[in-house]
Amino acid sequence: MVAVLYAAAMSVLVLYGINLLWLSLQRARHDSLKDRNRTCPIPDKELPWVTVQIPLFNEALVARRVIDACAALDYPNLDIQVLDDSNDQTADVVADAVLHWKARGVDIVHIRRAHRTGYKAGALQNGLARARGSLIAIFDADFVPNSDFLRRLVPKFEEPGVGMVQARWGHLNAGLSMLTRLQAWALDAHFALEQAARQAAGYFVNFNGTAGVWRTRCIHEAGGWHSDTLAEDVDLSYRAQLKGWRFLFMSNVEAPAELPATLSALRAQQFRWTKGTAEAARKLLTALWRSKSLPGVKIEGTLHLTSHIVYPALVVVALLHAPLSLLEARGSGPGPVYFAILSLGLCGLLGFFLAQLFAQRALYPDWHRRIWGFPVFMAGSMALAISNSKALWQALRRRVTPFERTPKAAQHGRSPYDSQRAPLRAALEGLLAIYCLAGLVAMGLEYIWLSMAFQAVFAFAYIAMTLYNMQEWFPTRTGLHTP
Repeated sequence: MVAVLYAAAMSVLVLYGINLLWLSLQRARHDSLKDRNRTCPIPDKELPWVTVQIPLFNEALVARRVIDACAALDYPNLDIQVLDDSNDQTADVVADAVLHWKARGVDIVHIRRAHRTGYKAGALQNGLARARGSLIAIFDADFVPNSDFLRRLVPKFEEPGVGMVQARWGHLNAGLSMLTRLQAWALDAHFALEQAARQAAGYFVNFNGTAGVWRTRCIHEAGGWHSDTLAEDVDLSYRAQLKGWRFLFMSNVEAPAELPATLSALRAQQFRWTKGTAEAARKLLTALWRSKSLPGVKIEGTLHLTSHIVYPALVVVALLHAPLSLLEARGSGPGPVYFAILSLGLCGLLGFFLAQLFAQRALYPDWHRRIWGFPVFMAGSMALAISNSKALWQALRRRVTPFERTPKAAQHGRSPYDSQRAPLRAALEGLLAIYCLAGLVAMGLEYIWLSMAFQAVFAFAYIAMTLYNMQEWFPTRTGLHTP
């Protein structure tokens, strides 16, 4: 039974790794994305009206920054909505910023609600009813768009059937700590590899919740913003494309943003993304497979929407890898044929590696030096497996949880909005760190050298996670300091 469970978990990892391998090959074959990203400027008198929406909830540290950046956008036909559901001093910060820019001739309005019904989706839908623009640009609180952002994206709507154009996320604080560098790696792979490859292959491209522009009619025809999932962006993206709208990804337009600077903030973000995407999968997969979309679109869409299943698979592999290796070394394991078949999992690992390689190569001149951080990135991804598995389990059980936005700190370290501690989860991660380390030592005593490298990644991942937990919980006692 243990061997079957381990093989099933490894099969999941291989499947999604092979999908990344296939996307990597697609990205390598379709190197014409630069041509697709070219735009022809539109004369000012012909530019359509754009409504910029800035959804906020308790973002006192960064609210002024994003409002200032949006007010400085170089675009003639522009109105700005600050969709502020805050119940703290953020409302005062926003009011001051709105008055400041109104006095300078900017068409900006501060929209308040007496409730948070629908959370971010509800705020966006509420603002949509008052929007003047035929296009809607959305920026979360942690983004600082460049002044030419709209001039570079809006011309793409001259193409027939385009309902949304997504820009690539940049990173304001990637070099702040190892934690932010790992996040930058993951996001770079999503945008420079996954989004780019899916577009090149003609598959669905999703809106990433921010730093994109929608055609207002597309939102309405797709049914508007829904709040029945925590991934309102993925939900609307699929509903719109199932209606026949085209989505475009602009890899050469970067929208700088702040990465979560603490582990608790990162957990909140990843938990919401995992649970929300799983909820969207439950809601949309039937409609996807009943649609007239091509088989490849259906398959890739399914893999995209269900990709977070890799997290419980990682937990299973972390628990069973050392015991199975030790049993095999003592002659009582499932046998050499079993492990020979599982060695095909290297194809999946190759997919994960190539995804990072292509992303780093596409974005950074020093990619050949940066790629040596891949083992650390893999360990960081594994470390979140327990938290994200809980999110997936809650989604499968249809447990309703509030929309918890990602705390931002304006690049100054820990935010006062950081999530509360989760002692049980931290204890489980600490126990798993001890367990994986003990397995590594036992494998060394049995001279199981080939399997030790894989086990070492698990041990490193959960030891690092435990140290981060200690760092954020007891910074003075441990002698460590939050970055």
